[in-house]
Amino acid sequence: MAGLVGEFEVKLDEKGRFLFPSSLRKQLPTSSQRDFMLNKGFEECLTMFPLPDWERISEKLSKMNLFKPKNRMFYRLFHQGAKQVSLDNAGRVLIPAALMERVGLISEVMLIAYNDRVEIWDKSKYFELIEGNMADFADLADEVMGDLDNGE
Repeated sequence: MAGLVGEFEVKLDEKGRFLFPSSLRKQLPTSSQRDFMLNKGFEECLTMFPLPDWERISEKLSKMNLFKPKNRMFYRLFHQGAKQVSLDNAGRVLIPAALMERVGLISEVMLIAYNDRVEIWDKSKYFELIEGNMADFADLADEVMGDLDNGE
């Protein structure tokens, strides 16, 4: 699989559920279409990993030297508040209230799919972040991609 891709606008209902987009679900292997691990992302978002991808990442993290203080802190912060969630019979995901509050999710939400994860953003915060960084996009591309050999 080349990785997840796409932006999807969804609405939370009064219980904190959203309908998982079928076009996003189709990008996942059948074995990864129901169960996910949800935790706080690096910015003001939540990150949802298909359970097999979470397990792969957790396996890598389990090899960290936890006698190093920075490693312990990263491990704690990465796993803080993580909750397993599953699609219900209607194809909805319930976001726990504590996680919703942590990143300010209310109603209008953006799902941002990339690589092995889906970020869950408050719609206005997401577009503020993107618009605030568009002016620097060319410089960022040069810094991040400038040393690649373009496949040659």
